This record gives sequence, C-alpha cells and structure tokens, in this order.
Amino acid sequence: MAPRTHRPLALTGTCLALALLLCSCNLAPRQPAPAVPLSAGWKASAPADWVSTEAYQSWSSGQWWQLFGADELNALMPRTDIGNQNLALALANLAQAQALLRQAQALLRPTLGAQLGVQRGSGSSDSASLGLTAAWAPDLWGKLNTAVQVQGANVQVSQANLAAVRLTAEASLAQAYLSLREADAEAALLQEIITGYERALAITENNYKAGIAARTDVLQAQSTLESARSSLQALKSSRTTYENSVALLLGEPPAKFALTPKPWVSIVPVIPAQLPSQLLLRRPDIASAERAVVAANANIGVARAAWFPSLNLSAGVGGAAANWANLASAPVMTWSLGATLAQALFDGGTRNAAIDQMIAAHAAATATYRQTALTAFGQVENQLTALDSLARQIAHTRAAALAAAGAEQRILNSYRAGISDYTAVVTAQASALTARRSLMQLELSRQQAAISLIQALGGGWQAPWPQESS
Repeated sequence: MAPRTHRPLALTGTCLALALLLCSCNLAPRQPAPAVPLSAGWKASAPADWVSTEAYQSWSSGQWWQLFGADELNALMPRTDIGNQNLALALANLAQAQALLRQAQALLRPTLGAQLGVQRGSGSSDSASLGLTAAWAPDLWGKLNTAVQVQGANVQVSQANLAAVRLTAEASLAQAYLSLREADAEAALLQEIITGYERALAITENNYKAGIAARTDVLQAQSTLESARSSLQALKSSRTTYENSVALLLGEPPAKFALTPKPWVSIVPVIPAQLPSQLLLRRPDIASAERAVVAANANIGVARAAWFPSLNLSAGVGGAAANWANLASAPVMTWSLGATLAQALFDGGTRNAAIDQMIAAHAAATATYRQTALTAFGQVENQLTALDSLARQIAHTRAAALAAAGAEQRILNSYRAGISDYTAVVTAQASALTARRSLMQLELSRQQAAISLIQALGGGWQAPWPQESS
C-alpha cells in the first residue's frame, strides 16, 4: 500500500491522464462551408473551364495594372503599400488578430510563477521565503482548442480584409490616374479647338469690319469661344480633383503632390472570351465571408463546452529561512499538488441562450457569405455587359466623330465662300467637339469598366491565383 503522502500525487496523476484524454474533444458541429451556386458561365460569354494564362505573364506577381501600358502608373502603384492609411489600418487589424491568436494558443500551456518575500520582525530579526508555483487548465472538451480555431479563422478574415483593402486601393488609384490622363487629353483637345475658335473669331471680325459678315456672326463666334474656354476651366478643376485623389491614395498631402501633364494611354486589356465563375471564390471579400462562417461554427463549440466541467491543476514548492543567507540551504521545503473540478449547476438558461446565439450567428454568417458571392456574380455580369456595350458605343461614336469633323470642315469652307451662314458653322463645331469628347470619355469608361471587372474577379482572370510578390 502506498504511503499516505503519495495519495495527492496519485490523485493528481489520475486527473492529468483524464484531462489528456479529454483534450482532443471538439464540440463544434462538423459541417462543411455553405455551398455557393456557381453558374457554368456568364450572360456575356460562353461557358468555359479555366483559361490559359500564357498570354498574361505580367500577372505572375499580381501586377494587373501593367496591362494598361502606363509606366507612370506602374511606378506609382507600389507606393500605396507605403503611404495608404487604409492599408495601414488593415495591417494593424491583422496584427491585432495575430496577437489574439497567440493569446489563445498560450492558454493551452501551463503557467509558472515565483514568489520571493522578506519580513522584518521584532528585535531586528529577518525572515525570507521563496516559492515556485505552476498551474495548468487542461483543455477539457476542446474548448481552448476551439477558441484557437476561432482566432485562427479571424486571422484569415483579417488577411482577406487586407487583400480586399489593397485591391480597392490599387483599383481606385488606377481609376483616378487614368481619369487624370484622360482629362489631360481632353484639355489638349479643347486647347486645340480653342485655338481654332480664336482664328474663326478673328476671321469673322475681319469680315464684319469689311461688311461681309453680320454682327450676329461675331457674337456667335465669341459665344462659341467662351463656352469652350469655360469647358476647359471645368476640365482643369476635374483634373485637380483626380490629382488630389491620387495623392490621398498614396498617403501624401495634395498640396505637396503634382503630376505633370502626359499623354494618355487608352489601352484596354483584352478580356478572355472564357471566364470561369469559380474565379469568384478567391475574391478577398468572399474569402473573408467564408472564414467568418468557419469562425461562427467554431464558436458554437465554445458555447457548448460551457456545459461541461473545467479542471485546474496546480503545484507549488517553497521554503523559508531565518535570513537570506540560509534561504538556499533551508532544511525544510514544503510542496503541494492540487486539482480543482468546477461546474456551474444552475445559470437560469444563460448557456442555452449563448448556444442559440452562436447558432444564429452562424446562420447570419452563412447568409452573408452567400449574399457576398451573389453580389460578386452581379458585379461581374454588369462589368462584362458594360464592356461589351461600351465597345459597340465606341465604334459608333468614332464613326460619328469622323463624320462630324468632315461636316464641320465642309460647312466652314462653305461659310468662307459665302454660301452658308455662321449658325451652321457653330452647330457643326459643337457637334464635332461633342463627338470627339464623347469618344474620349467612352474610351475612359471602358478602361474603368475593365478595372472594375478585374476588381470584381478578385484581381483579374488569371488562374491559378498568382503568388504574392515578396
């Protein structure tokens, strides 16, 4: 028969073995992520499988913006990682989630403590004490491990949110930059038109002085010229707004940031004829919503574990001496081992309500996930439709612009020959200018629709998903 002094140790060993057996339990429901209905294709394209990426080697590092052929945009884009404050916020949120994960993991390990004390008594006598303690709460029913799973999923949510913020910043920068360059192109066109209007006004004034033209012709020429100048000023104001947007996306004060006028590259990437709908499953917001479902499912297990008892194991060793010098060689050392099993017997329905809350939260996360996916489908469909429609509009508007330019020149020659009145000239000039500006604006809209499609697909149509550059 074992000595009595060994019974606490045997009892503690038994509790420890029992705890180790129960640590592998997990009370979270074992259910797969909710399915999202994937269509075989899109309204604007034929059904397809994964597309070849051989023609899109520049996307190997995820730098989709390089397909627009703007060297300055390529140089600006990496600066968003440095100065964009929305990205800085997302990075900070990710760091917090990672820290919470480490805290949850730390709860699985024992804790150690030390206590050192000194006490002065009557007659100037001192006494010293030293103690070491250890404690461990075994993960009964897998509650702590499930909490780790929750935090792990939350880290993945934060990572997906970071990717979403980065993609939004990149898309916004590309949109603002291309809008600025289109404004430069429109401004150059308007300046060219204004120069022509100034010559037309001078000719009309000379004709009026010579008695060939009426005063109304001069007034109409002046009105046309001033209207073009007003449009140029409005365009310059819009350009400043785009420039300020670029500065803010880069995390710089607008007053200290400027982009000199440069030619606009109106390239639109060639969209593959086949786009698999499975591409949407890698979108950052969809990935974030799916991970939120996983976290919500694990939280059900955490709530269920509250119905089962918790076990705490503790151990301690210490000694005391009359003074500091004798503490290390104290002849009498004390030790202790203990185990505490705790269980709530009545809580008024709190635990059941907590489980119901987590189940409802899981249902909400599932609905959010599915709705996010459906929204993504709608965004892709809209952008594919917009790209197709814009391509057709551009073809018609380009033809209209060529026709309007020809009509303008013919009517101006006719006016100079004294055959047409100046009202016809003004009308032809306005039509030609409107058609040329509309063509530019439609080309910009097509570039923006391509960017929106890239964003809607989570970064483009390349498959498999490109690895992030280091």
